[in-house]
Formats: sequence, structure tokens, C-alpha cells
Amino acid sequence: MNRHLQPWQIRADDFPADGFTSDQLEFLLSYAVLAPSTHNSQPWLFRINAMDAELVADRRRALRVVDPYDRELTVSCGAALFNVRVAMEYLGHQYQVELLPDPADPNLLARVHLGLSGETSGDDVLLFHAITQRHTNRQPFRPEPLPTEVLAEIEQSAGREGVGCVVITAEADRAAVAELVMAADRLQWSDARFREEMARWVRTQPAVAADGLTTHDLGIKDWLSFAGPLWIRTFDRGGGHAAHDRDIAMHSPALAVLWTAEETPRAWLQAGQALQSVLLHARTEEVWASFLNQPIEVPDLRARLAELAGISGHPQILLRLGYGEPAAASPRLSLRERLIRHPGGHA
Repeated sequence: MNRHLQPWQIRADDFPADGFTSDQLEFLLSYAVLAPSTHNSQPWLFRINAMDAELVADRRRALRVVDPYDRELTVSCGAALFNVRVAMEYLGHQYQVELLPDPADPNLLARVHLGLSGETSGDDVLLFHAITQRHTNRQPFRPEPLPTEVLAEIEQSAGREGVGCVVITAEADRAAVAELVMAADRLQWSDARFREEMARWVRTQPAVAADGLTTHDLGIKDWLSFAGPLWIRTFDRGGGHAAHDRDIAMHSPALAVLWTAEETPRAWLQAGQALQSVLLHARTEEVWASFLNQPIEVPDLRARLAELAGISGHPQILLRLGYGEPAAASPRLSLRERLIRHPGGHA
């Protein structure tokens, strides 16, 4: 097995309940690295102190073409933060989270203080076990509709994080969104800079990959996988991607738009926490999800998506939701590989 799949094998029974706070924080942060991120870029770093832990943006992993303002990078880090919150609640600890605690350091996104023992609810248990069961599922979903109560819970789970969520189920509306996805694909793939950036994140040896996307993720045929990056750089495959993505968007029983009233790093962090809340609540109901963020990455189409969804704020995430076959986990860099070391070599 690829050793970079081992982070998914973490066991709650190994939590050092009688250990130092720093040891407990290190264990809890192991759940953070299981969050989703654009191109599986994993743009987070962590610093463990005696009584708290810090979430730091790793801008070396930024996507300068598709995400020029680090919006999606910050959303990804917010999703990682939510996983830590869920783990703390499940393992019976109160906590305090400071978002953007140091105005002089924009890379310091959050500081988490581990508190005294607290109670674990039934919802905590369900969400916690969903962390290791949540994987991005790019396969087609079955056409059966999602129950109204499940969709309502998905919307409410985002709302509890201060983020709006609009679920789109009507066929005509899904078709309209699918057209935006298709238009965005064509625009992005026609840009040589986009293709170059995508190629840098394609991994042709998935058995040893620690991050990035496989050629299978991008729909490249097996016999071309060895030349995947060159193929992406050289050819505008927008037509094929556009047709594929339009089809899966159109035939997914539900689409969800997560949006915020403001367009700030704090709002992006909140959107990331809401995103992970939505994804985990979906998995507790056996619902899979994958991302269709392309229209949000193109400013003109982002505005059209907001109008279509009937929102007055800023769309941050576009998801497709549905029932389907299980998805495989993507590789992850371990927490140890993502720790910032203090002088003297201590994490």
C-alpha cells in the first residue's frame, strides 16, 4: 500500500488521554490532514506549542492561476480546522478557536486552544467517524433523489458555521448550472497557463504519490497516463472535459452552492469549515460529493452562478451530491511532514 494512504488509518483508541497537551494536540491534528483541498495540494502547515496549536497557510502550494488570491487555499485550510474541531469534540475536550489571531502575520490562519474535558454528543460521534470515510467521489451518481430532510440538514450544517447553502434539485436549474460548468471548463483549458499549472499537480505514479491528482482523476486514458503532464500542457482538452463535467453535473440529483456575505480571508475560513461540515454530514447519510468549482474560478461565471442560485453574496464552493459507488482515498502527506519545527528540532 502507498505509505501516503496510511494517514487514513488513524485510530481514536490511540489518543494519548493521559499525555501532555502537546501530545494530544499532535494526535488531534492528524485528522486535519484528511481534509479536501484543490488539486489535493494540501496547503497547510501546523505548529504545536505547549498549550495550543497553530494552523499556517503554506503558500508554496498555492495555485497562482486557478486561485490567484489564495481563496481556495484558505477554504481548504478551514476544512482542515473543522476536522480538528470534530476530533476534539469526539474525544471529549472543550476548545477555543481564534481565527486570524495575529494581524501582522497573514499566514497564521487560526490558533486552537485545547480545553478541559467536555461531553460528547451523538452528532459528534457520527461526524467523527465520517472523517475517515469522506473521500471526493468523481464517479457518476445514481439518479435517485436525496431525501428532503437530508438536504435540509446539509443546508443547516453550513448555516451553523455562518455560511449560506443553496441546494439545487430542479432539472432546469441543474441544467443551467451544468452549462456554466461547461463554459468554465472550456475557458480554463484554453489557457496555457492553466494547463501548465494543472500538469504540475498530475502524478503519473499513484502508488508512491503523496499529493496531487492522478491521470485517472482527470479522465486520461490508461495508455496515456505515462505522458499525462505533457499531454495536458500540449493539448487543449477543454471540449472533452466540458462535455464530461456538464454530463455529471446534469445527472447528479443535487447541486449545492456554499456562499458568504463577505469576501475576506475570515469568510473563506468560515466557508471551509462549513464545507467540511456539509461533507461530513452528507457522509453520515451515505451521500457522496465532489467539486465543480470551475464557474467560481472564472469571475464572470461566478457572478452568473450567484444570480442563478438567487444569492446576493459570494459563491465559494459548488458541490455535486448523490448516492454512488464507494470512492478510494487520495494520498496524504502525514502530519509529521506538515509540522513547523521550533528551534532545537521540537515540533
